[in-house]
Amino acid sequence: MQTVAGNFLSFAVTRLKLTQGDIAKCVAQLSEEQMWHRGGDYENSVANLLLHLEGNMRQWILHGIANQPDVRRRDDEFALSPITSAAEAHASFNAVIEEVCHVLSSVPQDNLLITIDPQKHGPWRNLTIVEAVFQVVGHVQLHAGQIFLLTKQLVQRDLDLSIPRKR
Repeated sequence: MQTVAGNFLSFAVTRLKLTQGDIAKCVAQLSEEQMWHRGGDYENSVANLLLHLEGNMRQWILHGIANQPDVRRRDDEFALSPITSAAEAHASFNAVIEEVCHVLSSVPQDNLLITIDPQKHGPWRNLTIVEAVFQVVGHVQLHAGQIFLLTKQLVQRDLDLSIPRKR
């Protein structure tokens, strides 16, 4: 029988993987130019959002939970000019999400209430692992919604990422 902790970690991995697949469907429809498109300097591009999610997951999960070095350069995630190709941004996002899912699948269920400090210089300090995982999954889904909307606007059609609607 699966415990609440085990179910939580399993479902977190499932949500991240499903969201990763939906993001891939969006990225597959966009050109390099569209991936970096911004309506203004105050907006993020799809590529920026991928870099941002990679940095966030790397810091919160790989650093915060798996004790890897904190190598995040948050300002680079929002650079106005491309700092890499869109394909590289997507590949890096995919690599990190795979590693994050592996880490989450390996977290001992008894460790969910251990306190971690993923952002030593940020506003989120001294969280439990369960709080950090909840925050990261929600953060990925929030920005995935932005990626879906941006993709719909750029390709000017529905993406049919969920149950098809009757029209």
